[in-house]
Amino acid sequence: MKAIALSAMLLLFSAFAWAGPPPNPADYTTNVHVSRTRNRGSQRLDAVIEGRKYELECYCAQGILALGNYKAKLIRDEHKNPYDFIQVYEFLLPDQKTRTFTVVGESE
Repeated sequence: MKAIALSAMLLLFSAFAWAGPPPNPADYTTNVHVSRTRNRGSQRLDAVIEGRKYELECYCAQGILALGNYKAKLIRDEHKNPYDFIQVYEFLLPDQKTRTFTVVGESE
């Protein structure tokens, strides 16, 4: 019985170790306005980030994200040449959870 209790406690503590620290809201300085959201196997957003219109995609969530304003941070920004780029944003949600979106489109 003691071995089972010890095993359960070890599993519990290892789960906390994998969780990592909570996000720091001060790191999320980019304003994002989500104007359209849809789910077709992945979550897709139309959003304005720093005055530019983007389409973003996330495979991390079921359902759709509510329209409105969010804080985000740019976690990947690659420019291998003057005409191609890869950008990934991490959104901070109201419950302090995060969700990662990749830029898959841009429009004027």
